[in-house]
Amino acid sequence: MIIYNRSLYSNLEQELHTKQVTVITGMRQVGKTTALGHLFAMVPSENKILLDLENPLYRKLFEEEHFDNVWNNLRQFNIKNTEKAYIFLDEVQNLPNITRVIKYLYDHWDVKFVLTGSSSYYLRNLFPESLAGRKIVFEMFPLTFSEFLVFKQVQRQVGDSLKDRAAQKNRIAHERLRPYYMEYLQFGGFPAVILEQNLKRKSALLTEIFTSYFEKDAKNLADFRDMAKLRDLILLLVPRVGSQVEILKLANALGVARETIYNYLSFLEQTYVVSLLPKHSSSIDRRAAGSKKLYFCDTGLARALGDMSQGQSVEQSVFQCLRGNHALSFYHKNQTNEIDFILDDKIALEVKMSMSQRDMANLIIRSKTLLLQELYIASLEYTDHPNAILLTDL
Repeated sequence: MIIYNRSLYSNLEQELHTKQVTVITGMRQVGKTTALGHLFAMVPSENKILLDLENPLYRKLFEEEHFDNVWNNLRQFNIKNTEKAYIFLDEVQNLPNITRVIKYLYDHWDVKFVLTGSSSYYLRNLFPESLAGRKIVFEMFPLTFSEFLVFKQVQRQVGDSLKDRAAQKNRIAHERLRPYYMEYLQFGGFPAVILEQNLKRKSALLTEIFTSYFEKDAKNLADFRDMAKLRDLILLLVPRVGSQVEILKLANALGVARETIYNYLSFLEQTYVVSLLPKHSSSIDRRAAGSKKLYFCDTGLARALGDMSQGQSVEQSVFQCLRGNHALSFYHKNQTNEIDFILDDKIALEVKMSMSQRDMANLIIRSKTLLLQELYIASLEYTDHPNAILLTDL
């Protein structure tokens, strides 16, 4: 099986040499199990084991009243506690009490745990107490466009910084990569979808990813009385990608209280279906309290669930390419004074299908009071403007 390199892998590989529990979390089908297998193969020791906790027989290994007995159970797999052991566990959300076992073994023996879980909602609520100070959590998302090209085995040369990418544009490279970006816009960044060649099956896989999420994560983890309302909210959110969330309108549309919408959105965000971008502000309190912009976890998934304009798809794709490496916010002062993304409180980035001189002039005006260091327009179509970054270079 080919292992395609992900940008997160280098950090995960370094963690193999640390004592802390490594936790990989994210939505279903983003590549956590593949990452776990990759890390497992890198461990030179024979004193290692990889277990999928969706298998009830493997869950039983850790269901001991006396936690030291877990070693007796693992001995049948030739795992010893007389030397450093490496225990890799996939889908830990299937065994809610396992963190107590992990904590005990971590504290009393030389053992490295690497875990995956498909729900941030579950992991964030359970792990802070039981593994406080003992874990490092890594979030895995659908692929960026850069990773998409790795999966397509397509070479690309771009600078490391946005400034370099703006300065080193190339029309021929852009035209070569544009068809790939259009595919990325349509089908998104779930690995299985990218690797599938049949277009109908790509769409079917996206539908199955949502069905699996809703039937397994949502129904198992949420305690909402009306799951149909949650489903209907997800469908209502698709045409609102890139827009500020209006809680009252959503509540009226679904016939529920505003507090219910807040609870639904919190659950969807913590299970990685959506992300809510805060408004740019120097005040942390204002940033937390202000209305937020909505994005989905993946362009392809959003398109499979409802209708987005091409402009929305483009903005959604830019969000996917930026979120792993930058702290993102947006600027909004009135209906005509908005900047799509503020990166790390330093860089303004406006997203356009094609760039005009007027777009740059407006961005300069809007950014004047924000004391930002760099201003760029991200453009789907080619332009040689020095402040333009081509989406094919993101």
